[in-house]
Amino acid sequence: MADASTAETRPVITDALVRRLVGAQYPRWAGLPLEPLGPAGSDHVIYRLGDELSVRLPRHAGAIRQAEKEAEWLPRLAPHLPLAIPVPVAVGEPAFGYPWPWAVSRWLEGEAATVEALADSTRAAVELAEFLTALQRFAPEDVPAAGTRAELTARPLADRDHATRAAIAAAGGVFDTAAMTALWDAALSARPWDRPPVWFHGDFHTGNLLTVDGRLSAVIDFGELGVGDPACDMTIAFTLMSAGSRAAFRDALGVDEATWTRGRGWALATGLNAYTAYAAVDPRVAAQTTRQITEALIG
Repeated sequence: MADASTAETRPVITDALVRRLVGAQYPRWAGLPLEPLGPAGSDHVIYRLGDELSVRLPRHAGAIRQAEKEAEWLPRLAPHLPLAIPVPVAVGEPAFGYPWPWAVSRWLEGEAATVEALADSTRAAVELAEFLTALQRFAPEDVPAAGTRAELTARPLADRDHATRAAIAAAGGVFDTAAMTALWDAALSARPWDRPPVWFHGDFHTGNLLTVDGRLSAVIDFGELGVGDPACDMTIAFTLMSAGSRAAFRDALGVDEATWTRGRGWALATGLNAYTAYAAVDPRVAAQTTRQITEALIG
């Protein structure tokens, strides 16, 4: 859900820097093999550390609270969820010119989910609905207080209005401007979430799902985890699924029309944000976001 960052100075993250950070703060891991994973995501640089650990370092200021957030909440969430999620091990401190906290977690085996493998899988769609249902049901006693904390409070969809309309205009030569505008207007005018706030993943798309032997195995990257309106998590229906599996997902999750429309709005807004920021320089992002925008327009 985070906007693409364009106008900030980002730290240079090298193998030597990561080795130095790990060695200085966690000497017991200093001798483990360190392997960068690519391509780097828009939010983090990720390394595999030995056979059992991963190291994640934020690339920009918008991702700097993720390490502490995951360390606090993921151990509480994990027992209630039907798919594996990251297991935080340590939160490293800024050092050696690197300015932000960074995370060490247990390594999760698996490959990134792909449209080619899972788009038509009703089973996968239902499993994802079951995951979101379980996440939304998790309600520890301190959720109401936590919901007032900035790191768990998502920006409302309306906050994206100016940027999304600008992106619609910029992408008008590629996608149907009238259709995008109509969907965006409908999403903003849809009835807002009027039930008690629930937990949402916040960045629930194909790149944050892992598979083992063709089956869903884990959900990763909880940097946008929060409490409130779960419509943002409908994005997965437009990044991964086809029309048939999307219908199964919606039915299994029991999504009402207003939430679904807001979810289509989230898919459009986030897809356009990434498309306008990265498509010209990254063919992989261009393909993924083109599909996301197109499927959101279909509904």
